[in-house]
Order: sequence, then structure tokens, then C-alpha cells
Amino acid sequence: MTGADVLVVGAGIAGLSAAWRLAAHGRVIVLDRESSLAYHSSGRSATYYHFGIGNRVVRLLTRCSGAFFAAPPPGFADSVLASPAPAMMVVRDGQDALFEQNLAEMASITGTAHEIALDAARAIVPVLKLAGEAEGGITRALLDPAAARLDGHALLMGYARGLRQRGGSVVTSAEATAIERRNSEWVVRTPQGDFGAPVLIDAAGAWADEVALRAGVAPLGLAPLRRTIIAFDPPGGIDAHAWPLVRSLANEFYFLPEGRRLLASPADETPSPPCDAQADEYDVALAAWRIEEVTTMSVRRVTHKWAGLRTFTPDRTPVAGFDPDVEGFFWLAGQGGYGLQTAPSMAQACECLIAGVSWPESLGVPPEALAPRRRSQGLPSP
Repeated sequence: MTGADVLVVGAGIAGLSAAWRLAAHGRVIVLDRESSLAYHSSGRSATYYHFGIGNRVVRLLTRCSGAFFAAPPPGFADSVLASPAPAMMVVRDGQDALFEQNLAEMASITGTAHEIALDAARAIVPVLKLAGEAEGGITRALLDPAAARLDGHALLMGYARGLRQRGGSVVTSAEATAIERRNSEWVVRTPQGDFGAPVLIDAAGAWADEVALRAGVAPLGLAPLRRTIIAFDPPGGIDAHAWPLVRSLANEFYFLPEGRRLLASPADETPSPPCDAQADEYDVALAAWRIEEVTTMSVRRVTHKWAGLRTFTPDRTPVAGFDPDVEGFFWLAGQGGYGLQTAPSMAQACECLIAGVSWPESLGVPPEALAPRRRSQGLPSP
């Protein structure tokens, strides 16, 4: 059996970032069922850093992560991790209360989010349909200058490379087929052999509850939800490369530039078992229809389509903490669609809770806000 101080199940952004942090304190081994890193949700993200998603805890974790993206440790990455790219959040008729709530919270956290006039929104994204011009047109818009486009691949590879430099390792094609607590140590059986450590981190994404059950730990009730993205060419004569992310605060759609093309999603949340998610034709058509509903563009041909699973806890706040009922079992789950943009903060939380490092005020949230089996949301006040 190969021994370590910490075993991590799952080589997505959550597992790799936590493993990198903890490798400064002892030997860490990451086990993943797939043959490559970040095969599922982490490798299928639109990789934007912004404050238009999640509750207050998520937004505070996002803010804290910004310093890492702006100035990663020397040698961490070969390219810039974050490039400034403002995000635009919009609503339609009947969604004013939602707009006011999000604007107030985003402004309190970023200090820069602000409402813009509709003609200013149209100047930034000329294809927007506005209220009064079309049924279902945009009624209000806000701009989030604190947003940025993340290089998700560079971030993932930086964590993986840094982990190895610190003496840790990643073992692929190593599904945790059996897990048991033996003599104060977790023993994980995989096709690549057996591994043991006193601490086991469950960072298995959509499979996190299944991993817990194999370990004899009660599940949290995590919900994997499928999200679809399509790519298409903008109509001729339209240069969209400098457009911001445009997202409905009511979770009806989003679109953003990707090179010379546009990516779009109907912001679908279809319940799914843990699996290699594939785009459903209905959701692909829905994405195209919603883009045509709120813009003057026609989606004539979908050049690419894919789907991924975004896994949430019941209260939609991510979890980082030891299970109160099972010794040495650490939950790192429920990152939803904000795993990449909160990874540095969540990894720091793991380091504090596992290695005994002091909890920094800069995280913006207390440990109990992330605790598994929390009885309340634990959201800090504005």
C-alpha cells in the first residue's frame, strides 16, 4: 500500500487546488477515476471570474480569490491567469426586484458594479434587444468591471505542476472502488493499487456523495445539474471579440465571445445522475432560441456543443470541512458553477482546516459557513 498524509479523491479544480496547498505540509496523493485531469466539470467551464452568480458566501470567496489570479506565486503559470473583461448582467420585464438585490450585493462586494443606461448597454453590445423594441427585451443592465476571463487550463496545470514540485502526485485511472477506515487510516482500493492516509478529502464533484457512501459516510444530498453550452459564428459584419459576458440575472441565458465565435447557454439546470454529460438536442435548440429572443442575431449553425455537470449542496453554498460524524473524512464539494473562480479561496480554507493554519479574515466568511451538515446557511452580514 502506498502511504500519504492526505488522499484526495478527484482531480478537478477543487481537488488539485487543495492538494497543492496541503502539499506544503506533507505528502499528498490525488486519485482520479479518469485517464486525464479535470475531464468533467472543471474542463468544461466557460472560465469567467465574475460576481453575477452565487450567494453572498460565493461572492466573497470569489473576491478573495482575485488576488491569487492577479498575482500567482512565481513560476506557478507560464501565462496570465486572468485578463480583465467586464461582465454585463441584465434583466427583463418583471425582474426589477432581482436586479436591485443583485446590484446592491455586487456593489457592496466589488465596489465597482453599477447600473448603466440601456443606450450604454447597446453601445457595448450592439445586438441587444431593448424593452419597447421587442417583447421580452432588456429592461435594465449593470456592468461589473471587476470581472475577468480566466485561463482555466493554465490554472489547472499550475496546480498540478505545483503539486508535483512539492512532492505530491496524481494517479489517474484510479477509481476508488472500495474505501474503509482501518487503524486510524483511510484505505482506498483502486485499479492502480491501494493507498492509505489518515485524512481523506472527497473532492469527487458529481460523484462526491457516491464516494462518501463507499466510505460508509452519510451523503450530503448533492445535486448534479446539467448545463449546456453551444458555440456559433456571429452574423457577418459583427465583431464580437471585445464584448463582455452578458448574463441574465434570472438564469435564463448567457453569452460571451470565444475567439472569433460566441459561446451561449440557456443556463439550464437539468437533474442528472453522475455521468459523462452530453448536450441534449432540446437544450441546444433552447440556447439558440434564447439568444435570438434577446438579440438581433440568428444562430444559423451550431459549430460545437457540450455539457457539464454543476453540483450543488441543498443551500447552494460550497462545502469544505471534516464530517462531524466520521473521523478524518473531509468534504470538498458542491462548488456548482463557481469552482474555478473560488478555487484559491476554497483551497486556502482546506489548508486552514486540515493543516491547522490560522483562518484569515481575508476569506470573508467564517469556517462554519462552509461546514458540512450545517444547520443554517451561515451567511455573513453585508
